[in-house]
Amino acid sequence: MNIKKYRWMPHVLMSCMLCFISLSTVAETKIAILDFELKDLTMIPRTTAEIERTASIKPLLETELKKADYVIIDIPIMKQKNAAGGVGYLFDHDDIAANLAKQYGADYVLVGRLHKPSFLFAYLMGHLVRVKDAKLIGNYISEAKGPNKKLTVKTVESLTVKIDRALDQRYSPPSKHISH
Repeated sequence: MNIKKYRWMPHVLMSCMLCFISLSTVAETKIAILDFELKDLTMIPRTTAEIERTASIKPLLETELKKADYVIIDIPIMKQKNAAGGVGYLFDHDDIAANLAKQYGADYVLVGRLHKPSFLFAYLMGHLVRVKDAKLIGNYISEAKGPNKKLTVKTVESLTVKIDRALDQRYSPPSKHISH
């Protein structure tokens, strides 16, 4: 066997190993999603239905972001409550939200609110904060007309699109079904 004939072999193997290593070390985007708060300004605020709808937003959003391979960082509700000085505090204080998320290794934190000024519609609002410098990189608002669960899901999908545009741009919302 002629050794000179196969001198290139170690170079090819090294190149292949470097490719595999670089593919396995691609950084995953880690995002913490805090529980959404309800800001209900209607004549009959904080109904059971609205509290349940508000509680459904975080798991829906986590599910959609996971579909795009985001790593969801869980921050226990008691830690969130301890960091908050009251309702709306973390929504208004990006630095405190970022500091909380940093403790759990998140790259980004989303602080959300369901703002309901009327029985006819509500706004799903989110502040996306980059943890390393506590910078607000996204201030999102998606409108939901009516309390229907399907509309809430669609509104969460809309919010997911907005978040993904600021981050990795790999989310594909479910296709729209055409009914006759």
